[in-house]
Amino acid sequence: MSWQAYVDSNLIGSGQITQAGIYGVQGGQWAASPNFNVSAAELQTINQGFSDPAVLQANGLRVNGVKYLFLRSDDRSIYGKKGNDGVVIVKTTQAVLIGLYDDKVTPGNATKVVEGLADYLISVNY
Repeated sequence: MSWQAYVDSNLIGSGQITQAGIYGVQGGQWAASPNFNVSAAELQTINQGFSDPAVLQANGLRVNGVKYLFLRSDDRSIYGKKGNDGVVIVKTTQAVLIGLYDDKVTPGNATKVVEGLADYLISVNY
């Protein structure tokens, strides 16, 4: 399956994610939904946030040019919110999955979709 198919089928196709992208841990976009572009600076800040969330706690989280309130993170996942919309970011061995959801979706459902794809990618060494 192509990386774009993971975005189109597994993330957007779930009906729980409105926009999504898959990026390399070392940088670079692997696949993304239309009009979804995480800048190199945004991706760098996200990657730093996995090991040290202080910058996200202080400044919030920017994804696709939109600022989200940082909710929490660990060494694998970062969560943010803006009004009733939110973002779920999960790191695998080689990739960073980013999924946005809107007010029609419960955060738990969006998280389950992105975390589930991440679990699968980890199981196949990605």
